[in-house]
Amino acid sequence: MAEIGKGVTAGKLAISVQKRLTRAQEKVMQKLGKADETRDVAFEEMVANFNKQMTEGGKLQKDLKAYLVAVKTMHDASRRLQDCLADMYEPEWFGKEEMDALTEDTDTLWLDYHQNITDKSLTSLDSYLTQFPDIKARIAKRDRKMVDFDSARHHFSSLQKGKKKDEAKIAKAEEELGRAQKIFEELNVELQDELPSLWDNRVGVYVNTFQGLAGHQEKFHGEMSKLSQNLNDIMTKLEEQREQKKDATAAAKTGEGAKSEETNHSESASSAPKAVQRPGPPPSRPPPRPVPSPDQREQREDPVEDEASVADVNTDSSTTTTQQSEVTNGSGGDLPPGFLYKVKAVHEYAATDGDELELKIGDDVLVLAFDNPDEQDDGWLLGVQESHWVQKKDISVKGVFPENFTQKV
Repeated sequence: MAEIGKGVTAGKLAISVQKRLTRAQEKVMQKLGKADETRDVAFEEMVANFNKQMTEGGKLQKDLKAYLVAVKTMHDASRRLQDCLADMYEPEWFGKEEMDALTEDTDTLWLDYHQNITDKSLTSLDSYLTQFPDIKARIAKRDRKMVDFDSARHHFSSLQKGKKKDEAKIAKAEEELGRAQKIFEELNVELQDELPSLWDNRVGVYVNTFQGLAGHQEKFHGEMSKLSQNLNDIMTKLEEQREQKKDATAAAKTGEGAKSEETNHSESASSAPKAVQRPGPPPSRPPPRPVPSPDQREQREDPVEDEASVADVNTDSSTTTTQQSEVTNGSGGDLPPGFLYKVKAVHEYAATDGDELELKIGDDVLVLAFDNPDEQDDGWLLGVQESHWVQKKDISVKGVFPENFTQKV
């Protein structure tokens, strides 16, 4: 059995070598113009398109893989950057828990983005390219069978034209020609059906690849934009916290050597002054109240009624009368409606809302009664700058301010 096997193998090898020699001779004869060659211009154009399509697909696959490598690199860099910030973020700082959650969400978002591109774009492209090697091999086989067909055709023709005709050889050559023609035409027909269809399919593949990639990019950047905005908000509030602490420290240093003046009407002029206390941050406030319009202010009760109501609120009517008299002497002869008493700013206050009053150290403020007492927040007063009232006689610029930033005078 071994000898038979060797014989069969040797026979196949001899046939293969003979075919190669015959094809080589045929190609030489065709190039020298001594033998005609079967040509199919339309098929050659299909093959040219196939080669172009295969090259473009391979380049797209290579570039998409490079893009995924870049995404992975950006993910690693982003993770290191987020981890660095998380490590530096001290526990007592604003938004520590939010920062830790944001770091985790950012890492997950990068992972999902990389995985989605791999699964839905690269995998689809890989499947598309797997068919090219088989078709390329069949095109090469078709070319070889075409040479065999031409060689058989030329051999049969030469036997027919010979002076001494050997009918047996002619019959055998005709049989070989028919067999070679059949094999060639079967391959040729299959490829002529497949190549145009494959060429048209490239459009759908490119659309799916880049449409999927664009969709993943849009989703990724949209969600990353939200995380970036959250990070920006945390950083902004952290800076505000730092500024508040810095202002409180500066205010404490300013008040260390200052002496307070009399802070209550009932205290005598001979009472010892108290040390100025550090104000700390202003009291928290609910959402800003709408400021009454000028028309609404004009509809308020007249100053006489306001002053009467104020007198009821103050426990010491004589003290209030004395204060009003003192302010009147420095206010051009009258008082704003709803006047209660006068205070002086001992710390600066930067207004953070439209209905708040800006204060600078030394500013004299005329405290006013609220139109609706329920609108008053704990620790906050309503007033107008005395200098503005003296010049303009206008309380439309009145605003609220923290009581602990002022002292009564």
